[in-house]
Amino acid sequence: MSTIAEQIETQLRNIEARTGRSRQELYAFVHEGGDLKHGQLVTRCKEQLGLGHGDANTLVHCARQSHGDTINASKQAAGQDPADGWYSGKKAALRPIHDAVLRAVAALGPEVEHAPKKTYLSLRRAKQFATVGPATASLVELGFNLKGAPAEGRVEALPPGGMCTHRARIASVQELDEELVGWLRRAFEAAG
Repeated sequence: MSTIAEQIETQLRNIEARTGRSRQELYAFVHEGGDLKHGQLVTRCKEQLGLGHGDANTLVHCARQSHGDTINASKQAAGQDPADGWYSGKKAALRPIHDAVLRAVAALGPEVEHAPKKTYLSLRRAKQFATVGPATASLVELGFNLKGAPAEGRVEALPPGGMCTHRARIASVQELDEELVGWLRRAFEAAG
């Protein structure tokens, strides 16, 4: 399985191919936005380059990292996986759970985009369908977007307006069972 850094590199090459612009031209375009905030730059890339949200978000992160604007961005530029920082110290033992989630997601299909955030990973197709990241020093939180689905089993509903509609907290790789993989599959299919 490829690392997040390798997946981001592939995503950037695809953005170059779709836009017909080199990486340097794309980064220059982002920096032409001046003092715009991250979300404003993402909107600008979507509107003017015709990118989807995930591609625009990744482009802005990487362009800003090329100038050292964020800690995670500089780690990605150096070829480091942002998850290495999320799962360090007391949370290091949680990394196998994260990796197991990514293997389960990879089995769903190749069209999954990984969009690292400050403390978690957003998993996207046409829209975000899941998130994964450390919740505490002993639990990984797996978020799902399945609007209108009733909470069941170990999956609880979240208040409206959040990043996800449901979540489950996992303490071991064994807890990533068919129930939770089924939730991932349903969220993946709904986001297509």
